[in-house]
Amino acid sequence: MSVIDSALAQVKQLHPYTPGKPVEELERELGISNAIKLASNENPLGCSQLVQRAIKRASSHIELYPDANAFYLKRALAERLAVDAGQITIGNGSNDVLDLLARTFLDSSAEAIYSEHAFLVYALVVQACGAKARVAPALPEDAEQAYGHDLSAMLALISENTRVIFIANPNNPTGTWLKRTELKDFIDAVPGHIAVIVDEAYFEYVDENDYPDALQWLGEFPNLIVTRTFSKIYGLAGLRVGYAISSAEVNDLLNRLRQPFNANTLALAAAIASLADQEFVKASLGNNQKGLRQLADYFDSKNISYIPSVANFLSVKFGRQSEDIYANLLQQGIIVRPLGNYNLPEYLRITIGTEQQLASLMEKLDGLL
Repeated sequence: MSVIDSALAQVKQLHPYTPGKPVEELERELGISNAIKLASNENPLGCSQLVQRAIKRASSHIELYPDANAFYLKRALAERLAVDAGQITIGNGSNDVLDLLARTFLDSSAEAIYSEHAFLVYALVVQACGAKARVAPALPEDAEQAYGHDLSAMLALISENTRVIFIANPNNPTGTWLKRTELKDFIDAVPGHIAVIVDEAYFEYVDENDYPDALQWLGEFPNLIVTRTFSKIYGLAGLRVGYAISSAEVNDLLNRLRQPFNANTLALAAAIASLADQEFVKASLGNNQKGLRQLADYFDSKNISYIPSVANFLSVKFGRQSEDIYANLLQQGIIVRPLGNYNLPEYLRITIGTEQQLASLMEKLDGLL
């Protein structure tokens, strides 16, 4: 018997999360330069100049431990979001917060519910806790929100063992979203002892009149927890900063599990500075809206279907050609994301890049299609 035999069964059965292929790795493999990454939903505009200056200032103190309580970031978030700082839990990216939530509420006796084609991390954190996953069938391809969350199917899976429900709004990788009334009615129908986690990683990208801000319901639903990130529109993916907003009581539980210093000094400084530059956020949103139209018009002209998205990516149906197109784009220095591990093998997810990056992608696709 070895030490491996002593490892938890649920850990040995895990399949690690596979991130998008790094630009450096592709360039090294092919001996090329100037590769374009459109695989991981990163901000193609980079980050704010205020952030860059804040990082430079903060780097003069990296011999010191960071503020373990993230006091100034919580204060800045509390002012912007109109919540109390005691409701905010800081994480090493929102993935860290999702893991904290799972470990707070789940064990081998518990069940968690999430939708088919939802963010893969939900499945990983549930399995790591030894809990049982109950996966609700997604809406059909011909629905208004193709492959989106079917809230009725999710409600039907609630049992006496349910402790957590994960909802991504909008959802990755489909870009689908839930409207205000349907989401609120769903939360209202969930028993109050079940944690409802609304993952709003792409919140800042959505420009729809009926898109809800779930933070507005925290006072009404003590079991509601909202997660967000600085990795997407703020362009801080490499620094890993995310957060949860919940009741003060849930926040207290999360902080009992949270590792000390889980957000580093540079990340904290960058996140605070990014909140102060809303012009950069507006520019990022404008680029994204333009890019979504650019891609949609291109695929419409090719009669290639896609899932309408409100986030910063578009999932496109290439059918049986998808793997070949992915591989051929790699050889030409463009990285997109295959969706076989989301049970959408006919689709490739394309991050919205700059106008020039998308033009280069379309030029390469012209040759492949």
